Amino acid sequence: MKEKFELEYLFKTTPGVLENLIATPSGLSEWFADDVNVKNNVYTFKWDGASEDAQLQFHKMNQRIRFKWLADEEDDSYFEIATKVDPMTNAMIINITDFAESDDISGAEMLWDQQMEKLRRILGA
Repeated sequence: MKEKFELEYLFKTTPGVLENLIATPSGLSEWFADDVNVKNNVYTFKWDGASEDAQLQFHKMNQRIRFKWLADEEDDSYFEIATKVDPMTNAMIINITDFAESDDISGAEMLWDQQMEKLRRILGA
């Protein structure tokens, strides 16, 4: 059974710039996957020749976007990218919610850390 885990990252950017990078196929293909296509709310993420499909479950602009991997349809897992402005610093906070097998959580967290580093380089933040 998969376990839920959450991560938080801080970026110096604006909500609009971040929204474009986390909610559009072109933005996601800059940092999350090699290529991203969307058809009927199903996003196809491609990495090194392999691909995985995810259903867009929820999207509230400048707040959160949630996907469910179609391969995981038998469980309640999903991955979500939520954003908010830190009221003290005006920096953007990205909260990641994801699920992984208990013995693979550290690997999944490391993968998110790498993806967020790519995003940080793209933003120059």
